[in-house]
Amino acid sequence: MIWITPQLSIDEEELEWDFVRAGGAGGQNVNKVSSAVQLRFNLLQNRSLPPEVKERLLRSIGKRLNANGELIIHAQRHRTQEQNRREALERFIGILQKATQKPKPRHPTRPSLAARHARLKAKRHRSQIKALRQKKDWDGENSF
Repeated sequence: MIWITPQLSIDEEELEWDFVRAGGAGGQNVNKVSSAVQLRFNLLQNRSLPPEVKERLLRSIGKRLNANGELIIHAQRHRTQEQNRREALERFIGILQKATQKPKPRHPTRPSLAARHARLKAKRHRSQIKALRQKKDWDGENSF
């Protein structure tokens, strides 16, 4: 059992682990050992997650969700399979913990009176700067 929060847990059998060869540093070892880890979790068929958590997950994970509805986490930073497996599991738990937190409700606000005055003052100042760039006739009109 993998505990995400004190109220939410996921059975380890719901996770699918694939081990593949990792790229990058490792010398001759990299060609012989499958140390990279792919953690797969079928989000759409899962029944242990509450619907609101699933909804938040679907909105937040983006390209890590494949066409079959699986969340895929790829870990290959470390040289050993066990370290990569641990890292993938930690990232998975972090993603789920973030999805369990309800977003703070947004309240519409208005700019303060001082902020409105400052904005209008900045607009007037900018307008004066641009007006000074214009060529003027002898009678004060713009010349074209």
